[in-house]
Amino acid sequence: MSSCRACASATVSTVLDLGLVPAADSFPTAESSPEGDEMHALAMGLCTTCGLAQLLDDDTRADEPRGVEPEALTRAASRAMDEIVRRGWLPDGAVVREYGSPHGGSWIPDVRSRGVADAGPAVAGSRSADLVVDGFGLMHEPDQAAALRERRALLGDGGVLVLQVHSFMTIVRDRQWTALRHGHFAYWSSTALETALWAAGLMPTGCWESDLYGGTLLVSAMRDDSVRLPVWEDDLVTARRVREAEAAAAVTDPTVVSSLGAAAVAEVEAVRARLGASSRAGVTLAAYGAASRAVALFAMAGVTTETFGAVVDASPAKWGRRMPGTDVPIVGPEWLYTHRPDRVVVTVPDLLPEVAAAHPEMSFVDLDSATEGLRS
Repeated sequence: MSSCRACASATVSTVLDLGLVPAADSFPTAESSPEGDEMHALAMGLCTTCGLAQLLDDDTRADEPRGVEPEALTRAASRAMDEIVRRGWLPDGAVVREYGSPHGGSWIPDVRSRGVADAGPAVAGSRSADLVVDGFGLMHEPDQAAALRERRALLGDGGVLVLQVHSFMTIVRDRQWTALRHGHFAYWSSTALETALWAAGLMPTGCWESDLYGGTLLVSAMRDDSVRLPVWEDDLVTARRVREAEAAAAVTDPTVVSSLGAAAVAEVEAVRARLGASSRAGVTLAAYGAASRAVALFAMAGVTTETFGAVVDASPAKWGRRMPGTDVPIVGPEWLYTHRPDRVVVTVPDLLPEVAAAHPEMSFVDLDSATEGLRS
């Protein structure tokens, strides 16, 4: 990649380089050998002009099996729709269009349950919409500027665009280096996103926050030539506070963001040490969640079936496959009861309450807790 995915400037500095890892969105069959898995560069750049953190070159081909949407995402989407309704952005007879995540899940069933008949995915030739929702869809677009312009073109006069984005400040603050993965082209701070919205002919109208993934932003905008201005004052206050927090955290400073590299090294070493200690102590382990964000970590830590017997996942589309770069099979939840591992490590912290409630007989722990005290 020679220029920024948002502003097209040539001022993109590499801030995190994980080297060669398996493709994050390709889960081979369980019978295949990990020795045949192709390896691909995985690195993050930071534009020093507009502040966007972004995936550098990506030569992978997306063919990830669609997952089952976790309850945490369903609840977050429903709460977001509650906020949208409270702001008056879902009028009678509204037209709603959605840019969804290719990983699965949709806000549309919730929208229709609120009496909206004309609600569906954003497709070419769609009617102008009163509300366009984007549930983590934007990050999957290689050309971020073009994607924002496309969303603007779908908005009617006074229509509102709501973008759900994993806060880059959260990623930096909580050392969430595994957020970097193939197919995820942009990691937005509010500061960078507001700049890009203006450039695309969209006027930012504020944001509100969610605790999903440790910190998610829901950013609203409308066409900059709209006559009607559905602005919510509290959202402007929140947006200003978030920008100030991002400035204090220096999330557009390459030196600060480069700390993610040390976090990656520390976590890989901690996972390797914990798995080795458990194996030597005779403690049997499994993982829960064949998440794309776990692919690089598992491969870099040298995970095998000797350390994790299997990765359990709720999505039947992933059963019979394996984690890329490893020989660890992906299996259904019934595996837990036939093999009875001593402990199950949940790869996505937001899944922990859901899976613990569904399988109360099992001992679950999130990955952070499993490696607590082992990371520098």
